[in-house]
Amino acid sequence: MASFQAVKKAVNLAPTVRSLPSGVPVAPLLNLAVRSPSSGHDHHGPSGPRADIQPRWAGGVSRSSAGLVSKTYLSAPTSYSQQQRTLHTSVARKDAPEVPDFSHYRANNTDSNRALSYFMVGSLGVLSASAAKSSVSEFLQTMAASADVLALAKVEVDLSNIPEGKNVIIKWRGKPVFIRHRTQSEIEEARASDWKSFRDPQSDEERVKKPDWLVMLGVCTHLGCVPIGEAGDFGGWFCPCHGSHYDISGRARKGPAPLNLEIPAYEFSETEDKLIIG
Repeated sequence: MASFQAVKKAVNLAPTVRSLPSGVPVAPLLNLAVRSPSSGHDHHGPSGPRADIQPRWAGGVSRSSAGLVSKTYLSAPTSYSQQQRTLHTSVARKDAPEVPDFSHYRANNTDSNRALSYFMVGSLGVLSASAAKSSVSEFLQTMAASADVLALAKVEVDLSNIPEGKNVIIKWRGKPVFIRHRTQSEIEEARASDWKSFRDPQSDEERVKKPDWLVMLGVCTHLGCVPIGEAGDFGGWFCPCHGSHYDISGRARKGPAPLNLEIPAYEFSETEDKLIIG
């Protein structure tokens, strides 16, 4: 019996109870909020499950047969049981209107307001049209010809200084213009030709406004060269670059030139002593 007591004292473990600073012992295995199991004598109705009993998936304190203590921790997700409640789910007053009443701010006569609205819309439309017109006009003016170009748009030539049977070359819009004061024999020669058989059929009457004055651009219709006057096989103009021949009316008669010399827009003054080209 004595030997048994000695062995018992040798394997007995010291108590591991801790105490708070206030002196109250700490008992981690004791749940003070637990409810007792339900019984028939309970006046408060059936009780729920014991809160001190941990579920199988949770960790806790376990004791071995030798008196050793092991404790495991497992953090389970916190579940909240709550319901969202927005502002409009509040209880509404039965007499509260859904749309605010703005009758206090309305005018007594709506016709005057309508007239004012039409006036404002019309005024804004007129202003917008004026601004658009000004913008377009300014843009078009930037694309217009300059003053020096407009000054050369028309050229006035004094015909009294050109003797009969002579040529005068002037510059108009960067191009040479031939002015020929033809003689009567040159006029008869130009009109006696069979113009219908020419490469570019055109009668002399169609090319002049007055028989004694021939006005045409001095640009060869082949490659844009300047022909020489009073030369060629037909007494008119000759282009030495590629051998084009023109008669006294400026019509292509020989060579590679496909068309007659071009006639610009011109007119005579009221006194018929000046020629205005352009």
